[in-house]
Amino acid sequence: MARYTGPKVRLSRRLSTNIFENEKGRKALDRRPFPPGAHGRTRRRNAGSEYLAQLQEKQKAKYIYGLLEKQFKKTYNEALRTDGNTGENLLIMLECRLDNVVYRAGWGSTRPQARQFVNHGLIQVNGKRVDIPSYRVRQGDVISLSPKAADMIVIQHNLDVLDRSVVGWLEVGDGGKQVTVRDLPQREHIDVPVRESLIVELYSK
Repeated sequence: MARYTGPKVRLSRRLSTNIFENEKGRKALDRRPFPPGAHGRTRRRNAGSEYLAQLQEKQKAKYIYGLLEKQFKKTYNEALRTDGNTGENLLIMLECRLDNVVYRAGWGSTRPQARQFVNHGLIQVNGKRVDIPSYRVRQGDVISLSPKAADMIVIQHNLDVLDRSVVGWLEVGDGGKQVTVRDLPQREHIDVPVRESLIVELYSK
C-alpha cells in the first residue's frame, strides 16, 4: 500500500498543522512553531504568495487523510463531476473513507493507526470484512469491529482514554464497538483545518 513514510514532525512544522494529530506533533509545534531547517525562523521567500497558500491547503488535506498525489487528484476530479460545491464535495468524499470513519469512531488514536486496523482486516461493514482504507461508506452502513478487534487491548484503550466525541453523522451502538452512518457528513461536521476553496482554486489554474 502506498503511503507517506517520511518524517512526520517535519511535515507538521512545514505546514504549521499537527497533520497526524498526535502528541509528538503537538509538542513540536508548541516548542518550535516555525518551519524546519536552518532558515526556518527567517521569513520565507514568497511566504505570502497566493500559490503557496493554495498548495499548502492541498498538502494539508492530502496528508491528513493519508492520500498520495494521484489518488487525491482522482478524488478531486470525482468531486468536480458531482453536483454541488466542489470543495465541500471533496472533503465529504475524504471524510467518508473507511479509515477516517474508524478514526472518527474512536477506535484508532490517529488516522494512520485507523488505516492499519482496516488493512489488517479488523473492520467489518454490514457484517462483512473490508480491508480497503479508501472504501467509501454510504448512508445506512453499519461499521463494526471484528470479534478479534473487539478484544484488542489497544482498541479498548483508545475507547476508554481518547474521550473523542463522535461526529453527528455517525450513531454509536454496541457499547462503542459499532457505528451506523446516519447521514452523509455536511461541511459543518468536518473539523479538519483545511480551506477547501483554495484547493479548488489551485486545481482550476
